Amino acid sequence: MQILRKSQDRGYADHGWLKSFHSFSFAGYQDPRFMGWGNLRVINEDRVAAGMGFGKHGHRNMEIISYVLSGELAHEDSIGNIKGIPPGDVQRMSAGAGVMHSEFNHAKDQTTHFLQIWIEPNTLEVAPSYEQKTIAVTDKQGKLCLIASPAEQENTVKIYADAKLYSGLFDGDQKAELALDPKRKAYVHLIRGSLDVNGQTLNDGDALFIQDETQLTIANGKNAEVLVFDLSA
Repeated sequence: MQILRKSQDRGYADHGWLKSFHSFSFAGYQDPRFMGWGNLRVINEDRVAAGMGFGKHGHRNMEIISYVLSGELAHEDSIGNIKGIPPGDVQRMSAGAGVMHSEFNHAKDQTTHFLQIWIEPNTLEVAPSYEQKTIAVTDKQGKLCLIASPAEQENTVKIYADAKLYSGLFDGDQKAELALDPKRKAYVHLIRGSLDVNGQTLNDGDALFIQDETQLTIANGKNAEVLVFDLSA
């Protein structure tokens, strides 16, 4: 089973300083058909105006991943982390037993564009923690690079969830395949460009819901950047 969801069908909120597309129900956007997919709960595509951001707020028992596309995101939390997250880095915060944090765009003249991703954990009430790693462009070019998983690996952030997250850059004749467990779910989110995924063409912001399939095939990219999720059912 494959279901293509177009970018324009996502929820949208314009708060002036924040413009956000919601792939799944979030805040003022509620749609019972899109409450998540497997243990993937949130993908918000946020654009934060210069000098603005999210003030201090709390999370609990959620794996939160930030993927910055342009600009820089300034992160500060109650467990002592003060970090800048540039494009090319993947950041993970395990909220666990509870954490407070804020996220700001401190630039004077540049919008910060990033994806905020929430994945439901399979271990609750862990001590909150933070991890950030730089993923080289060469590791993602023409292939799916694992950037988040439950296992500790050199080039991935560790999440307390039964899920894996891959990132890839594709252009021209570059092609990749990924074996899928038909008992699990997969989700493909195209960040930019265009890309053929299992025979369907995705454009900026489009997503493909996948279930009961054994393989993912990616081809015919045009300046494409993509995220692929392997998720519990």
